[in-house]
Formats: sequence, structure tokens, C-alpha cells
Amino acid sequence: MTEATTPRARAREQTMRDIVRIGRAHLATDGAAALSLRAIARDIGIVSSAVYRYVASRDELLTLLVIDGFDELGDAVDEALASVDETDFAGRLTAIGRAVRAWALAEPATYALLFGSPVPGYHAPSEQTTGPGTRVIARLVEVWEAAWIAGAMTAGEEAVSPRRLGRDLARIRREQGITAPDELIARGVLMWAALFGCVSFEVFGQYGPDSFTQPRDLFEHHLRVLIEMVGLS
Repeated sequence: MTEATTPRARAREQTMRDIVRIGRAHLATDGAAALSLRAIARDIGIVSSAVYRYVASRDELLTLLVIDGFDELGDAVDEALASVDETDFAGRLTAIGRAVRAWALAEPATYALLFGSPVPGYHAPSEQTTGPGTRVIARLVEVWEAAWIAGAMTAGEEAVSPRRLGRDLARIRREQGITAPDELIARGVLMWAALFGCVSFEVFGQYGPDSFTQPRDLFEHHLRVLIEMVGLS
């Protein structure tokens, strides 16, 4: 019997899942700054001192919730892409955008933890959160790169200005193994930022309560414009 299949290991894994699940519930009702390991222990049904054998601090709990949220969002995007033909580049970008919006509206508290105001005193450890946190942008890059290779996108011949921006884009291209030119990478960054900006405006009520009776229609319009902007239709 391996360590992972022992009753003790299975019990620990279940407790960790419970801590994350109940932590997400407390995040929705109390907010990130008010998370309490003692309160979570109470809801699980263990003594408060025991919870620290699983999670050492509030910051460690926040990191678990950040990773869980990013992975859940990434899974939602992957699931949406699974039903879209790999050569339908505009359709794949549409699926990504819709999946991000649907998940954000269903999980506004976790979305706020990931993309809202920083939690005072908390700094997410990059070595644990960068991988999960870049899953969506990785899918966007895959679509852009595949579209470029297939000849479905074109870019102008002028160099990106200023030069220091061009250097940054060239470095990103090398690090990510992208063959698309700087101009398309810059457009892709704009789409990435604008996609999450549109979602954030809706999740956080920035449009106001009476501006748009059907915010989904506005999002669909913005998504079409963004896809056209990167050179697809």
C-alpha cells in the first residue's frame, strides 16, 4: 500500500479538500481579509488547534484558495475549448471569453480574490501561483500562435514603437516559443487585458445598475470587436 492510498493519507486529502471548500464559502460571505482558520475548523468539525496541522496560517489558506480558483477557471476554459474545432480560431477565442465570464459571474468572490484588490498584507507566492494563474493566457497564446502559423492572421510590417516595448515583446516571444511577430503579440496582450477588464466591470458593477439591461449582449459585442482587433473574424 502506497502512502497516497493509506487511510491516513486519504483522510488528510479529504480534510484539505474540506478546508478549501469551506474557505471558498467563507470567502464569499466574509471576504478575504476576514478569513479565519478557527471559523473554518469549527465548520469542519475539528478543534481549532488541529487545523494548523493542515494549514499553517491565513496566508497559506489564501494561497490554497488562489490556486484552487485559478485551476477551476482554467478547467472551465479547457472544457469550453474541448468542443470547438482547433481550426476555428475565432470560435476558440469566443469560447475562452465566454467561459471566463460565466465562471466569474458564478464565482464573484473567488474572481475578486484573483483579479480584484490585493488582500492587505498578503503576497501570493509566485512559485506556487504562476503556473495555475497563467493557464488562461496560455490558451489564448496557443490560439494566436496556431492562427498565425495557419496564415489566418496578418500583421503590418512596421516595427512596434518604442524600441523598449519591442525588446519586451521579443523577450516574451523567446520565452514562450512564439513565432508570431511583435505586433500580433501586442494585440494579443490588449485582448487579454481587455477581456478581463470587461469581465471585471460586469462582476464589480462598474457599469452601474441601469446602464445596460442585457450585459451579456454588451460582452458579446466587445468580444467580437476584440477578436476582429487581433486579426480574426
